[in-house]
Amino acid sequence: MLVLFAYAFAVALPGLALFLAADVKQRNGLLSKFGIGRRRLQSSFTPPQDLSAQAQGLPPNEKPSSSPSYKETFPPSRRHVLAELPNGSLKGPGKSGEELGQLPPDYSKLTPDKETATVTQHKDHVTATGFTVEEIERLGDFPDYATLSGVPAPEPYEDFDINKALPRPYRPFRWAYHQTMSLTKLEPDWWLELYKDYADVIRQREELFETWGPRVIQTLPGSEIAAKELMEMCLQFLCARYPQCFRLDLESMVFHNSILNTQTDLKSTPPMHVLLHNVPEDFAMMIRDPETGIYSFRGGIIMSSLGWDLGSKIGLKLHEIHEPIPDYKEKMQFSMDRYFAKKPTDKAIQRGSWGLEIDRPLYMPPGDSHEQHREQQNPSHTLDQIHLRVDWQTLRRLPLSGAVVFNFKGLFTPITEFRDEPYIPTLILKVLREGKKNLMEYKSTWHTEHVAIPALEEYEKEQIEKGLMERDWEPHTLDESPLYPGWEEKWHRQQGF
Repeated sequence: MLVLFAYAFAVALPGLALFLAADVKQRNGLLSKFGIGRRRLQSSFTPPQDLSAQAQGLPPNEKPSSSPSYKETFPPSRRHVLAELPNGSLKGPGKSGEELGQLPPDYSKLTPDKETATVTQHKDHVTATGFTVEEIERLGDFPDYATLSGVPAPEPYEDFDINKALPRPYRPFRWAYHQTMSLTKLEPDWWLELYKDYADVIRQREELFETWGPRVIQTLPGSEIAAKELMEMCLQFLCARYPQCFRLDLESMVFHNSILNTQTDLKSTPPMHVLLHNVPEDFAMMIRDPETGIYSFRGGIIMSSLGWDLGSKIGLKLHEIHEPIPDYKEKMQFSMDRYFAKKPTDKAIQRGSWGLEIDRPLYMPPGDSHEQHREQQNPSHTLDQIHLRVDWQTLRRLPLSGAVVFNFKGLFTPITEFRDEPYIPTLILKVLREGKKNLMEYKSTWHTEHVAIPALEEYEKEQIEKGLMERDWEPHTLDESPLYPGWEEKWHRQQGF
């Protein structure tokens, strides 16, 4: 999760840590509900107070190890689903799916995370989820990933019109702001999301690649199986969710995109480039080191990061990625490494982080000129320049390769949209005025507040006068979070439903 649901990928990759550094007892509260980990943080962007021996599941008098081994720790195997696949799903000679599904995983020969030749030539090597390279090859191209992963395929979006489509109006505002990371179970229909700016965003991302190359797209040796699997899962999702826009010709291995009127040859196009030309979202693949069980960043496409870039993080282990974070080694590293080691394939999660920005900065590597906006409250800035930026994030394990994949999309909304959204102006004002000082400094909203706060105060007054909000309403996280009351009616109206 690359400080994944913590410092929150408002700076993207480096945000993955805080959730995983959670207090185990509190994270298990959500475990019982969703089968995943969740915790309540003192602040969603600040380290927890303590990670005690008890929180690590150790005896009271035993101190946590500074470098525990995860060499023998694996996620739940998905081998049993081979028996659930239709007859003929496994190509070529060998045992049937029913026979293979009954065999336990053999972790004595693990796929390496670095050597391409070993990954492709040794068919008996086994991934973190218990599949051999031979079995993955026998499954062929575009197997049934819904069954393999345990995450249902999306329902067709029959009313979808790319010319009118808007992203869902994510408003992940919370108060009290320190209480929760707001992790929820992934909604399978919304893993990838398209909207009317699709063509422009794809074009912008292609231009970023032309300019920055390996600073925004890379796959290191050892990530081949994961990269192909991720690409196939994304295209399979698009065809199922938006069948009027996408078609996959398995005989010729060509992906047809009717929105862009393009055809992508899947035999000759590298997987990350297939995503570049068709999917307007970012992905980071974390792959297990077979010698230590620790995960490292081995491939991805990142074009929506603020203050960092893929080129500076690729190849690093989790603790190396998070080295700049205060107290990471002492309070977070254990939980991060353990979470990645054990994360199930069928327990995908989602969350959102937010900030206020001047204009719509998408990719902002270190030293980018746009950073200068954050150094002052420029009196020339106007309300139409202020945008909410939401980074909507998901985390899931790929079923065959066992890679853990983080993805997110950067969504921008003019602050003027909040005018008729009940409670939203008041909730943001509460956070801006009373949010913990170091948290708000990290969030870096100060450069917008001289424009944003007066406008939000005006909207708050109007909402009280119009009855959209009670005069004595006490700010708190909305029941509809990360959305707001009445969002669907407005969202449909704006799309012409």
